[in-house]
Amino acid sequence: MTEALWIFFAFTLGLLARSAGLPPLVGYLVAGFTLSGLAAPFDLQTEDNLILGELAHLGVLLLLFTVGLKLKFRSIFRPEVIGGSLLHFAITGLVFMPGLYLLLDLSTADALTLAIALSFSSTVLAAKVLESKQELRAFHGRVAIGILVMQDLLALGVMSLTAGHSPSVYALLVFALPLLRPLLFRLLDASGHDELLVLLGLMLALAVGGIGFELAGLSSELGALLMGALLARHPRAVELSNSLWSVKEVFLVGFFLQIGMGGLPDDHALLFAVVAALLLPLKGLLFFGLLLLFRLRARSSFLSSLLLTNYSEFGLILASVALPQWLVPLAVTVALSFIISAPLNRLAHPLYARIARYIDPLESSKRHPDEQPVSLGDTRVLIIGMGRTGTAAYEELRHTESRLMGLDSDPARLKGHRMAGRNVFFADAEDFNFWQTLDMPELEAVILCLHDIEGKKIAARKLRERGFTGFIAAHTLHEDEVPQIREAGADDAYLTMNETGVALAGHVNQHLNPVDRTPLPESLG
Repeated sequence: MTEALWIFFAFTLGLLARSAGLPPLVGYLVAGFTLSGLAAPFDLQTEDNLILGELAHLGVLLLLFTVGLKLKFRSIFRPEVIGGSLLHFAITGLVFMPGLYLLLDLSTADALTLAIALSFSSTVLAAKVLESKQELRAFHGRVAIGILVMQDLLALGVMSLTAGHSPSVYALLVFALPLLRPLLFRLLDASGHDELLVLLGLMLALAVGGIGFELAGLSSELGALLMGALLARHPRAVELSNSLWSVKEVFLVGFFLQIGMGGLPDDHALLFAVVAALLLPLKGLLFFGLLLLFRLRARSSFLSSLLLTNYSEFGLILASVALPQWLVPLAVTVALSFIISAPLNRLAHPLYARIARYIDPLESSKRHPDEQPVSLGDTRVLIIGMGRTGTAAYEELRHTESRLMGLDSDPARLKGHRMAGRNVFFADAEDFNFWQTLDMPELEAVILCLHDIEGKKIAARKLRERGFTGFIAAHTLHEDEVPQIREAGADDAYLTMNETGVALAGHVNQHLNPVDRTPLPESLG
């Protein structure tokens, strides 16, 4: 009975939200509050809420695991990420604490804890927005996720202090996790493409990352994220993420329902949430200013800041540990911030286009290294994605084409290519900033060898938007993806297995019917 009500209200209100042009998650939040109001008439038991809480937790772990699959550690250890997150954390705490202390008549410790809870932004919402827009690997997406990971680490530290316990000595084993990467790669290779692949993802996210980290006194959320990040460099990381998509989406509905079912708010909670919502622009402006200080372009600073302009589910977790009396007001605050933030992020790019002329002059004349304009020089043929297929194409073309260049988003792969004498450089085809600054004066042909269908579509679309009229070819494993790639702007897309079969048949034909290449006698020449 209870599960049927969850599904009914989540679907109905999610559909209404989508019909109104809002993300379905807004409907799920409203469904949660509706169910909270119906708890007594429908006899929704505490045990049912505990079950929903478990489902919600699983959804968060799976989401963070899939975020980790697309995360590169180098995107975290950057000045704008570490500096931006720490400065925002410190400034927000110092500004919010006196106001909370004076206006709410709290103790100094409670005011500081509540200020810290309000300083965090939502990893779940940002990851969900970026994932839905295929911008997890875009520069502004990497910056936002990096800052959120830093905030999560800060939240874990604060929760350890307020709960009066610290991680166990086994937590030091986290530093040995990179040693597991070869084993994890072998497991992923051996898992095939069916249910074993899904089970591997669930085991790593929920068992190894979730329960394993909890036993070591660390956050299960951090564990799921790190386990995903360990597999991010594997060629099948995208396939693993896609295989978990439907399971993760269903469990995440439980997360948003749970926030709303935290309890019906009273007048005090509603007033607190409204005031906190009015302060959201200040939170976003602080992020925007800090990122500009680290020499990000105004566009990147704006998009990253908009993703971070909300309150965090980690604030609820912190409140459950240190400020249980503030759990419902914070739940309403987080829900209201989601309702405001989600539609704004859906319109992020049009919003930037409207205000670009006002904020672009604010950016530094010195650009961030990752946002320098890119020029292809006299390159005639460009290969995007230098994995096995891209490398094979490069080797075939290098015999006849001297003006050849490859691009790849994996820094570790670049070293091997350069040692082999290939003209390969770093670039992320899914980073919209890359296309904004790309100069390609003599480019005539592009080969798309990216693993991800979305990457191919983005690259083809952006090339055409930049005025490129040359030939674009791509490869794909799936026949239903061919029309999508062509529609995005590619001249043609070839099925990898078909092309492999043709090449194999050519080799066999050459063996059975060798061409006589013996030079003709001079008398017959």
